[in-house]
Amino acid sequence: MSGISQWRWTSSQEVLIEFEITIIGNYHMSIYPVIFAPPFDPECERNLQINAPLVADWLVAFLKDEIYRRRGFEKAVVGLSGGVDSSLTAFLCTLALGKENVYGIRMPYRTSSSESLEHAQLVADTLGISCRTIEITDAVEGYLKFEPDANSRRRGNVMARERMIILFDQSERLSALPIGTGNKTERLFGYFTWHADDSPPVNPLGDLYKTQVWQLSRHLGVPEVIVNKPASADLIVGQTDEGDFGISYPKADRILFYLLRGYSPDRLIRMGFNESDVQLVKRKVDTTHWKRHMPTTAMLSVTSINDYYLRPVDY
Repeated sequence: MSGISQWRWTSSQEVLIEFEITIIGNYHMSIYPVIFAPPFDPECERNLQINAPLVADWLVAFLKDEIYRRRGFEKAVVGLSGGVDSSLTAFLCTLALGKENVYGIRMPYRTSSSESLEHAQLVADTLGISCRTIEITDAVEGYLKFEPDANSRRRGNVMARERMIILFDQSERLSALPIGTGNKTERLFGYFTWHADDSPPVNPLGDLYKTQVWQLSRHLGVPEVIVNKPASADLIVGQTDEGDFGISYPKADRILFYLLRGYSPDRLIRMGFNESDVQLVKRKVDTTHWKRHMPTTAMLSVTSINDYYLRPVDY
């Protein structure tokens, strides 16, 4: 005798598995599992969800190790812009080093938003850390008076680099290590000024997508007014990150998640992602690869620094 029986089981991942059992005669039975995956949802953010308490603990341990044990510093200095990235960085540094060992520096330009200054101060007050304001207008204009035709991009780069001059000088004055604040999405898009935003030697947020920065910020209690406002570099009046990108952070992060795992643009489009969004994200990553590397060295020997010698860390 023979017959076919079927039953279904749904896993916690919502994958439908259907078993087909075929009985032949009295002794032979075969079981064939047939798996039906649900339709892919390009809007699903499940892959970007983090275990915020665990990530927070890990980043605090990372900062303690990198600042104190590896580099011999007991203090940190953070440029407080009033945005969520620098705010979260200040929160993590305070947890790692204690409020008495974290210094916030506000560095406004004459066109900077007053809201940015207020939010930076709100972070300092919430954490109880020291906060100093150093105006960069005179320093920036001291150079730009020789370049009156500089466009907004050049002016923004000069501002960003002037802020790093101040941060590193304050590092020397305070014996405090400068801490970077750039997130993974910005780094992959090349959305930073080379040898400015990327200059600090330690960066706790560099492997967190922007959407994950928001998650961790809410977990640690960064003020909601900061977490919820549109992200902006505040280099140009009315500027926003997403306006510059041409795509929202959530959409970009979902595409980046798969691109970095080797999915081709064609495959992402077949999965349901918007074709123009995929091409935009892929283009930004491909054209900014050079910004994520140390300066290229002309190799003449097998001891070329950062190519062979002392790699991957100094021993």
